Amino acid sequence: MGGPPGQEAGLSVGAVAQRLGVAAATLRTWDRRYGIGPSRRSTGTHRRYTSADITRLEVMQRLILAGAPPGEAARAALDAPPGEPLKPRGHGAGGNRVPVGAAAQGPEGAEIRGLARAAMALDAPVMIDAVRTALGRDGVVQAWNELVVPVLDGIGRKHAATGDCVDVEHLLSTVLLGCLAEVPSPPQPRNTRPILLACAPEEQHSLPVYALKAALAEANVAATLLGARVPVRALAAAIRRTGPNAVFVWSQITETGDPSWLSGLPASRPPHHLVVGGPGWADDRLPASATRVGSLAEAVAGLTSVYERF
Repeated sequence: MGGPPGQEAGLSVGAVAQRLGVAAATLRTWDRRYGIGPSRRSTGTHRRYTSADITRLEVMQRLILAGAPPGEAARAALDAPPGEPLKPRGHGAGGNRVPVGAAAQGPEGAEIRGLARAAMALDAPVMIDAVRTALGRDGVVQAWNELVVPVLDGIGRKHAATGDCVDVEHLLSTVLLGCLAEVPSPPQPRNTRPILLACAPEEQHSLPVYALKAALAEANVAATLLGARVPVRALAAAIRRTGPNAVFVWSQITETGDPSWLSGLPASRPPHHLVVGGPGWADDRLPASATRVGSLAEAVAGLTSVYERF
């Protein structure tokens, strides 16, 4: 590469980004914010990453995946002697880790770690590629259960423990919503009457409902998604307007899980089937007319069979 004998030629930012699986913009941000960047220059003004630089970046990535904030991970990677095992500062082993559970072993575990790493680095392009790949290869239900849920669960636990990662969760949710929206609606659905999907009043956690809509589309079932925080009157009006086969209502948190209003939803002809999902519901007070589902797969199975009943 034109350098003195024995001197490392070094790699460009694009080559290092490809090697580490992050965006080049992320590497430039790490260099600018945390001073963990290329240490030598090639001919002209271009800077090159040496093998030592790349090792530091790999250490930083591992620490971010383990739950350290990027700034802390960069400082640890820059300060530690070469070859010394590193842990996030100020935390016991595993105490600030983004847990992914038993599924973090093997090829599936590598995908979970990759998505978690990209999320912690706020690397949207890598997140989009990972989610799209999983959805296209495995379908919505499997990708949701085996990739998305473990990563979201890990980020949620870290937030509960430290108060951090709100930005990480929001960006990942945005990426997931975009990827799920790319699942095409069925051109000739199996159901002639719609299925309504809604969140309970004041329930803002709508991502699982978007996953359900995409999974139903894969099963060739059309659904109308009303979104988050659907007032009772609005859901009642939608039932009257559409005469749905089924109505699905999601509650994520106990504050939105009071089911007393469900029995007051208007009837339709033929009668619709009421299905509820999410951990927020007070199960002991659900109306007898409601069917409780406990997973995305169970919701899909129940709702895809509804159209055959009427």
